[in-house]
Amino acid sequence: MLSPESAAVVRATLPAVGGALDEITTRFYGTMFAEQPELLDGLFNRGNQANGEQRRALAGSIAAFAQALLADPDARPDALLSRIAHKHAALGVTEDQYTIVHKYLFRAIADVLGDAVTPEVAGAWDEVYWLMAGALIAREARLYQRSGVDPRHPWRQWTVVGRHEETDDVVSFLLRPADGGPVPPARAGQYVSVRVLLPDGVHQLRQYSLSGAPGDELRRITVKRVTGEAQAPDGEVSNLLHRTVGVGDELTLSAPFGDVVLDDSDAPLLLVSAGIGCTPMAGMLEHLAATGSGREVWVLHADRSPADHALRADVRRLVDELPDARAHFWYEEDAEREPGAHSGLMDLEGLEPPADADVYLCGSLPFMRAVRAQLLALGVPARRVRYEVFGPDLWLAHAEG
Repeated sequence: MLSPESAAVVRATLPAVGGALDEITTRFYGTMFAEQPELLDGLFNRGNQANGEQRRALAGSIAAFAQALLADPDARPDALLSRIAHKHAALGVTEDQYTIVHKYLFRAIADVLGDAVTPEVAGAWDEVYWLMAGALIAREARLYQRSGVDPRHPWRQWTVVGRHEETDDVVSFLLRPADGGPVPPARAGQYVSVRVLLPDGVHQLRQYSLSGAPGDELRRITVKRVTGEAQAPDGEVSNLLHRTVGVGDELTLSAPFGDVVLDDSDAPLLLVSAGIGCTPMAGMLEHLAATGSGREVWVLHADRSPADHALRADVRRLVDELPDARAHFWYEEDAEREPGAHSGLMDLEGLEPPADADVYLCGSLPFMRAVRAQLLALGVPARRVRYEVFGPDLWLAHAEG
């Protein structure tokens, strides 16, 4: 619980702190990595550091948590905390690292705001930080325990037993535990972290959704090669995986995590995706088919063209296997090459999907925002719409609209 005294100080200073959060987090990361560069080895994503997404997500998360506390001092915003905790568990974040973050974050706050950071202000925001950190530490401990993971040793070697070129820029890897042990339990919609050693000697992690059924003896991940745009660099990890990893090689993976998972329900189901956002949807469809589900299922996907649509044949096969499923595809180019496909961007007008459906979204933020607005206009309640993003969650961190 946030104390009344601290709540009053946070309420009075939130505009100033919130307005300076981007500068604060920029200074925070810069100082922390300058003094502890080892944190960049296998924990923080260098690409998200370079483009600013990580610091914007951190700033938004802190502001959102503070605002939630001001609205209700006992609040623990579940959606925000759950998303962050799962991401942290997939990275192997440990309790002691919160102390390191606290040290550099509060130094940055003092540097940026100067004399405005009185002992009372510092104490109030310190209380906010440790309420958030404490809630995350507890959640992450439960996640590690449920997954049977020691956060000090979260990694396991997996052997590549199959490689399939899905499109020119997308490849799937079939994986089996290298130690011959059992496959850890997973839920449809979850992801794993892949840890790779880059040519400059630094480890980097990326999350990839499980694109196969979570109950199989094998795991499948599907990786899109990220090509830099607008002077941004190419994706370090995805390009390395595409260039160098083949059958017989080993990859280092985390246990599965992620809170956007397929619930056990009889409600109709809408799986809505764009581009490589099809991967968790494919995993959900594989699970539904493997368990003989009779749910009403709508698969809605948008892509540049049929040739760019990864896992398209798998989705068609799975839809045919399910007793009450249908698929609608939208393509910006060459839609006539896919029977029954729509031309252009995804437009739900005239489709009339069930308003009581559970909806899962995955794709770019502009795509998800646009489709969510269409779904709400069709009468789908906002509470039934769940989404997954790749990388820092800028949508949630800055409050859904």
